[in-house]
Amino acid sequence: MKAAVINKYGRVGDVVTVAEVPAPEVGSQDVLIEVRAAGVNPIDHLTVKGFMQPGELSQTRILGNEVAGVVAAVGDGVTAFAVGDEVFSRVDPRVGGGFAEFVAVHENLVAAKPAQLSFEEAASLPLVALTAWQALTEQTQLRAGQRVLIHGGTGGVGSAAIQIAKHLGAEVVTTVGTDGVEQARGLGADQIVEYRKEKFDEVVGAVDVVLDTVGGDTQARSFAVLKPGGALVSIVLVPDIEAQRERWGVSVSAFFMHPDGAQLAELAGLVESGELKPVVQQVFPLDQAAAALLAVEGGRARGKTVLSVRP
Repeated sequence: MKAAVINKYGRVGDVVTVAEVPAPEVGSQDVLIEVRAAGVNPIDHLTVKGFMQPGELSQTRILGNEVAGVVAAVGDGVTAFAVGDEVFSRVDPRVGGGFAEFVAVHENLVAAKPAQLSFEEAASLPLVALTAWQALTEQTQLRAGQRVLIHGGTGGVGSAAIQIAKHLGAEVVTTVGTDGVEQARGLGADQIVEYRKEKFDEVVGAVDVVLDTVGGDTQARSFAVLKPGGALVSIVLVPDIEAQRERWGVSVSAFFMHPDGAQLAELAGLVESGELKPVVQQVFPLDQAAAALLAVEGGRARGKTVLSVRP
């Protein structure tokens, strides 16, 4: 089968190739997915550079962490899915394998694809939607009536988080670039701060929760807008977590999402009810996987980048 792979760590343009590799073996609890589309995320170009795993590669690694496609085969212990089902999944990050014509995924990480979504739209959701869901429900327990500040509201995680926060009944404040204002408004944001024109910590009142997708100075300034007892959760590194907790009197956490098919099925329900819509910015063919990775590496995305594997 065809797949986007690396044989060593390095720069995307130097080490990412598309090659013929063996199809994956199917375990007793696995679902073999014929991949139609795969989402591209920052974790993918970080994987290429070796940031996610220490040491050298011992074997060819197939890139990719989220997919949508059609079930081609199931293991003898699988009961929830059958050949021909349309599904989507955030695959096991220890294994990867999404940038390929086939991927084998444990059935607990798979959910039925919302019927109204294209494969490209469905492939754009698992990682970002699960990240946003877990940040707002597991890490911070956002409740109806609370105010949440979401940084990077037009990025993959941010755009999903705005919609999930509105589903939870929260008032949403978000930071965006000037060209992202209309998109953020369309997603349901109640207050939109154009970060190039104004400083959010000067115009945003006290909030209960901050979801940080940016880090750095933006993260450091976010503590000042939190209510006492509030919570900051970040998908990037938070320096000196204990010191920040003590200084500001708030909860602070940095986390990496975990794949979960049951949660993905719950999120599919939000798609079906119209409360969660994917935001796809650009689609590349599998043969241009390196170009897709470079586009994501460049940042400033408004939505997701997706690979079309089998049009």
